[in-house]
Amino acid sequence: MPVSAVGAVKKTELYLALDQGGHASRALVFDDHGSVVAQAMREVRTLHPTPDWVEQDPEELVASIQAAMGEVLHALGTRRDHVMNAGLATQRSSIVCWDKRNGAALSPVISWQDRRAHAWLSQFSAHADAIHKTTGLFLSAHYGASKLRWCLDHLPAVREAHAGAYLAFGPLAAFLVFRLTRERALLIDPANAARTLLWNLETLNWDAALLDLFGIPGACLPRCVPTRHGFGMLAAPGRAIPLHIVTGDQSAALFSHGQPQADSAYINIGTGAFVQRISSRYPGQAQGLLSGVVLQDADAVTYVIEGTVNGAGSALVWLQERVGLPDIELQMSAWLQRTEEPPLFINGVAGIGSPYWAPFVESRFIGVGAPWQQAVAVLESIVFLLQANLEEFARLAPALHALRVSGGLTAYAGLCTRIADLSGLPVYRPQVYEATARGTAWLLAACPSHWPEPAPGVWFSPAENPGLRARYGRWKRALHAALVPTGA
Repeated sequence: MPVSAVGAVKKTELYLALDQGGHASRALVFDDHGSVVAQAMREVRTLHPTPDWVEQDPEELVASIQAAMGEVLHALGTRRDHVMNAGLATQRSSIVCWDKRNGAALSPVISWQDRRAHAWLSQFSAHADAIHKTTGLFLSAHYGASKLRWCLDHLPAVREAHAGAYLAFGPLAAFLVFRLTRERALLIDPANAARTLLWNLETLNWDAALLDLFGIPGACLPRCVPTRHGFGMLAAPGRAIPLHIVTGDQSAALFSHGQPQADSAYINIGTGAFVQRISSRYPGQAQGLLSGVVLQDADAVTYVIEGTVNGAGSALVWLQERVGLPDIELQMSAWLQRTEEPPLFINGVAGIGSPYWAPFVESRFIGVGAPWQQAVAVLESIVFLLQANLEEFARLAPALHALRVSGGLTAYAGLCTRIADLSGLPVYRPQVYEATARGTAWLLAACPSHWPEPAPGVWFSPAENPGLRARYGRWKRALHAALVPTGA
């Protein structure tokens, strides 16, 4: 894909943000005003070998980041010498196994969306409350522990590496740090470590009891370090660049506006949708919601309460594959403006996350509608699942005063309007929808108090929308009925 270089650099300090996402790897260079100076992108494939299996090729991901990084630095020309440091944000909960002697991958990237080990994980249900208290997570095959155990149990190369004491495994971020830096250190940050079901939110380290419970050899895991750390030198074309920040994609997105506000919730909608709210202290267990760490910097730790919607952009892909709806992205804005009532959609794509935690629910429409109406129903299901999470947030004090949205799907004004109308809260959408790289750059720039947006965003004020609210009520009843086991 062609690279672009835009704008003039007013100061010499530049920051390289690497964003490895589900559909693409991106490299963006920002100046210390938060403006993009250059950017490049490489698309990556997602593989589905069998139902409920979601994989990516680890070598393709490494090559895609290297290619995007090379292109963006080439676009800078002599200004590449002004790049002070770099940061890496990756998909959380995805895991890889590799040979720590040479970095060769021993497994595919098993995606956060993958649920292959759900049945195996069910044997630990009696420990679910204790696991939630320790890790802030629910017992789910979306997280890393069951994926790592699956690799040990089913991949001969992984077993051989373990027996030979040359196995390394863990979050995708650790593999990429190992492969992209000259030092090839085995390190991991809090945001990614916290999505393994193996990390203790209070000690900020691997939990010995959970490693023992799941049968995960701790010696194969990366060493836990803060978000801001000397991870090594990126072997970039023409020069080496210090890698100072490693974090998760959603964690980075939280900082795209600068320092997050305590009275706001932050929604990022991409392959999945995530709603987060920061806390300066360990929040403990939040009913139906996740707790985690988004930033550990020196002696300060920023915690987060989070809700997750598994099927967002992936649900639209599911629909497109099911009905062959052409140009869905180009036509969605117009469809959202139409007044015909859409059907309801039970969105079980990749399982239903918080606050329901139902890994296997059949995705289906309730009511009839043309294909375009089904597309609207899928978009509204994302709004409904977000609203269910916001209602859980409402149990926590203090009250929310605003929502801030980002991610590719928020380009649809009709989606933002529905979020505002249903929540009753004003919604702010910045001009730059892609938040992960910008948040990474803010962290790289040492969290400046002034982080201006390139242009003002748009506020969506809540309005009365009785039709939407009625559909939400019917959708909630239908979903609750779907979650009740047959014969219960």
